[in-house]
Amino acid sequence: MGDIPSDWVGKPEDWLSFMETNLTRNDLLTKIELIDKFGAANYTVFALMLLVSAGIGVFFWWKGQSNTEEFLMASRSMGTIPMTMSLVASFMSAITLLGTPAEMYVSGTQYTALVLSYPLVMGAAAHLFLPVFDTLKVTTSYEYLELRFDKSVRVLAGACFTLQMVLYMAIVVYAPALALSQVTGFNLDIACAVIFIVCIFYTAIGGIKAVMWTDTFQATCMFGSFLAIIIKGNYDAGGSSVVFDKNYQTNRIELFNFEPDMRRRHTVWGLVIGGFFTWISIYGINQTQVQRYLTVKKRSQAVKAIWWNVLGIGSLLLICAYAGLVVFAFYHDCDPISTRQVEKKDQLFPLFVMQVMGDYPGVPGLFVAGVFSGALSTVSSGLNSLAAVCLRDFIQSGCNIKLTEARATFVTKMLAVGFGILGYAVVFLVKYLPGVLEAALGIFGIVGGPVLGAFTLGMFFPFANTMGAFVGCFSSLIFTMWMGFGQTVAKAAQTYDSSRWSPKMPVSTDHCPLAWFNYTLPEAKEPLTPFTHLELYEVSYMWFSAVAWAWCVVVGIILSLFKPTDHRKLDKRLISPALPSLFAIWPRVVRDWINDIYDEIGADLEDVVNDNGAGAVNMGFVGEKMKEKM
Repeated sequence: MGDIPSDWVGKPEDWLSFMETNLTRNDLLTKIELIDKFGAANYTVFALMLLVSAGIGVFFWWKGQSNTEEFLMASRSMGTIPMTMSLVASFMSAITLLGTPAEMYVSGTQYTALVLSYPLVMGAAAHLFLPVFDTLKVTTSYEYLELRFDKSVRVLAGACFTLQMVLYMAIVVYAPALALSQVTGFNLDIACAVIFIVCIFYTAIGGIKAVMWTDTFQATCMFGSFLAIIIKGNYDAGGSSVVFDKNYQTNRIELFNFEPDMRRRHTVWGLVIGGFFTWISIYGINQTQVQRYLTVKKRSQAVKAIWWNVLGIGSLLLICAYAGLVVFAFYHDCDPISTRQVEKKDQLFPLFVMQVMGDYPGVPGLFVAGVFSGALSTVSSGLNSLAAVCLRDFIQSGCNIKLTEARATFVTKMLAVGFGILGYAVVFLVKYLPGVLEAALGIFGIVGGPVLGAFTLGMFFPFANTMGAFVGCFSSLIFTMWMGFGQTVAKAAQTYDSSRWSPKMPVSTDHCPLAWFNYTLPEAKEPLTPFTHLELYEVSYMWFSAVAWAWCVVVGIILSLFKPTDHRKLDKRLISPALPSLFAIWPRVVRDWINDIYDEIGADLEDVVNDNGAGAVNMGFVGEKMKEKM
């Protein structure tokens, strides 16, 4: 029961009676009552989605994959539409579907400014990075780093990708399992196991074609389920005007916070600039996305799909953001978090779904299917890409192991199974993270930022050398891990001032039904001691990738200046053709200087080929190997 107000002049028992008047939200059911509504029809819809996903895998297994090129790259035969849908589904996962509404509810709408970074991200991916990968026809994006620098840089980047994807897969599986346990009471660990088993099955037997076509089906599930729920929820909350009014009255409508302080959790600068570096590390150079770009016949198809992606992920983000506003408008006078109806903020939307759609058989099941679709698409993409990286970058390149096509295809499938089991094991660590959205983007920044820096050195700084790329990437990884994990520990030690840097918006429990107050408060956690707090730990997670990228590039440039690579002896196809265009608005002196350098790239390459032959450390200088690759 809520505390009796100090201005209440009646008896305590009279306060109970008053609370049971028409002001009380007697329409709200407890989470136990809502779980009982998830019946056979909902389980049937959910099971059908899993069966269709598995069936697509069986279909492509039946058609057969004769080699690793077909298993990993679909023999470059995919169309624009499945590629576009796959790009949308791969990273806009259950984290977006559950984390974004929770973010709006708890912290307001400033996060939606992230959508402004998407056109910049897609433009850079399509016109700065893609031309290089398409020209080289690489199987993994990290193969480029060996061609440009050295095997050591390739292995380091591949290891970073492996760490990033294993952690990310665990997070995106935990999120829908959390949702399922909220709406059905289903065991969390069993739910995680179901996702991994289905993913491992259709990824291991069906290859990239199965992954991309199931992505297309699952993206449709995601959009369809969310639109249906938001339309009904918006109606129940009183319409769009009421939704915006209730959010505006509690200061949740915030779009133009231009505060330059990097410690502020969400600002326009952090979301546009920091968001750009976070997402370009995904769409520009991450293996899961690059692998999809190279499954189509022509580069123009990939460029078209990338630009369509702006519409796809932009609309999905805004739909999920509006869902968060609807959830708050519905619960504006009875907060489920304060009353312990949900244990984590990421369970808010599933609770809302059961509240407004519980009486419609099959609709909550469609929602759970949609959320699970987000997880399935991400995990299947991750498993296929991890298998490709492990085979090409570690086994065949790093260890120089030669495999026949048949054996390589078998090993790839077994690797997909192995990484699936590893991802499931990591789920048990992810349980202790505070929120799935922040955790996922933080991992992208900490691990993806340094690798983005290495690619930037390779494609846009012709004088960059192997030492600069390796030390820059590795030192950047260490620094941003220190910064990111330091922030996590600072929050556990309660030295991070969240009320200052990431304040929560006001909520109310004034009109909650009495049944909602029947809960036990958890024991207060003791802060970690001793702990030395640094201001570095207060930097917003949105800046992690930008800081990591800048560290890697600056360190790489400084080290490369001591013994720069001779750009005249470097194959021009290793440098982005967009390099001169980046200086189009600079003074003429600078433009002419850059153009002269770009024109000189590769001028003496034939001499190097004749002098060195195969075997030089930097594959940019190698004759036969380079010719074979080109």
